[in-house]
Amino acid sequence: MYEKTFPNKRFKHTLEFLQKHIKTSESILDLGVENPFSKIMKEAGYTVKNTTGEDLDLDQNVFKSDKQDVVTALEIFEHLLNPFTILNEIKSDKLIISIPLRLWFSPAYRSKTDMWDRHYHEFEDWQLDWLLEKTGWKIIDRQKWTNPVKKFGIRPLLRSFTNRYYIVYAEKI
Repeated sequence: MYEKTFPNKRFKHTLEFLQKHIKTSESILDLGVENPFSKIMKEAGYTVKNTTGEDLDLDQNVFKSDKQDVVTALEIFEHLLNPFTILNEIKSDKLIISIPLRLWFSPAYRSKTDMWDRHYHEFEDWQLDWLLEKTGWKIIDRQKWTNPVKKFGIRPLLRSFTNRYYIVYAEKI
């Protein structure tokens, strides 16, 4: 992961958003295996527990056995076939989700070598909002940002002003 590029801008925005809404005294269940951003959260003073690589589409036992104050789902929901079930199973009262937004000028991401590194969903913002509403979450705050790349061409130009990432802070109703 991140062999050639490190998403500094995304990590900066995500950490600032997290710090705006979540106290370091609150425990976090970060969906997905430990990754560079979970390490950044720990360095910022958060207590973070990651899932262990289980297929969350099929196995939601982590939500039954362990209640943390906050669940973070950072760049993971696009990989799941059924995020509806997961959102229903979360017992925590606070949730932070970030997703890559669907880009009309680019197909959904699909790694040919890593079965876990594929996007089943590339959401539009309203789709994630509706999913949260249907599963009993109230959106308190949201942000979007672009992800410009240092390349020439039509798609790189479009990326300079088209929002690519969407992050939401929600609370259980």
